[in-house]
Amino acid sequence: MAKGKYQEWLTPEGLLKIEGWARDGLTDEQISRNMGISVATLYNWKAKYLEILEALKKGKEVVDRQVENALLKRALGYEYEEVKEKYECNVLTERTVTKKEVVPDTTAQIFWLKNRLREKWSDKQSIEISKPIDESINEMEEYFEQQKKADS
Repeated sequence: MAKGKYQEWLTPEGLLKIEGWARDGLTDEQISRNMGISVATLYNWKAKYLEILEALKKGKEVVDRQVENALLKRALGYEYEEVKEKYECNVLTERTVTKKEVVPDTTAQIFWLKNRLREKWSDKQSIEISKPIDESINEMEEYFEQQKKADS
């Protein structure tokens, strides 16, 4: 397949490659490099050819879901079984199964909450001022002047 010609990337084979690269976690920059085009050209093609945009979206959605599920699993903690097998002369002589636990990860929990429940968990706070800031500054200056006079 000659690189860089948009018609060839609109074929089922070309779209499947694009989707696969996105599913593998490649960035748009890496995908454009694989296609033999600049990232700017890829952005133009995404705007111009719905098929290319959809292939990228479809591929990225799969890996995004996998990462989302892994983050949730890590945030909540989980159990798994570790299997160890011992072989002698290519014959299984011992098999041990140990139940293990991965404790919940507070960093993953914080990340999840700050992104999923932004209004409740964001570090950024909104402060509403009931009157113009200039009036408040004037009141504060007057208050400090009165305090200064009272202390003298």
